[in-house]
Amino acid sequence: MPDYKTVFLFDVDNTLLDNDHVTADLKRHLAAHVGLERSQRYWQRFEEIRSELGYADYLGALQRYRIDYPHDPNLLTVSYFMMRYPFANRLFPNSVDAVEHVGQWGQPVILSDGDVVFQPHKVYRSGLFELFEGNVLIYVHKEQELQDVEQRYPADHYVLVDDKLRILDAIKRVWKSRVTTVFVRQGHYAHDPEIFKKYPAADISLERIGDLLDYGADSFSALALTAE
Repeated sequence: MPDYKTVFLFDVDNTLLDNDHVTADLKRHLAAHVGLERSQRYWQRFEEIRSELGYADYLGALQRYRIDYPHDPNLLTVSYFMMRYPFANRLFPNSVDAVEHVGQWGQPVILSDGDVVFQPHKVYRSGLFELFEGNVLIYVHKEQELQDVEQRYPADHYVLVDDKLRILDAIKRVWKSRVTTVFVRQGHYAHDPEIFKKYPAADISLERIGDLLDYGADSFSALALTAE
């Protein structure tokens, strides 16, 4: 694995891809095909798994839902919906341009967390796997896997682009001046006032991923030099 001067690490859900929109579509599909009561049961299972594992597991919730309703004939329609979903249509405007833009100065890499089937499927179906030329890392808890990230993509400096201040803060505490954190205010996590009270601001804050096009290489290097 070659050494890079700068590696740009991109989150997927609500950073490059509008996952809130995907979830809303799934909620409508579930309500229409299994009914409101069973739909609520699915989301109950979904939240249970998220509490247990720390990430969203749509297929895992569907497996548990099947235990609750083993003879529901509409179960397969939900599975088909999730596997055939047009994720490429849910990329945020200018997300591809943003990745290509920073690719002028370093190696873009996806740094995501999630399950071992649906999250890679989402990355592939959205076109992100091709955009990042297969440079994709998916962990259970990515903020706990920084040593592995460093081994796979050694660099002088990292730029982390994410919609969660919690993740940005956790990684900043470990890498300190070796990372420039970029907070993208997209998705439900990015607009929770309680989160802003709990975590410090990122080095750079963007209202949308497309705003990354307004930044040049010096923007990140300057922050690296002045970070404590």
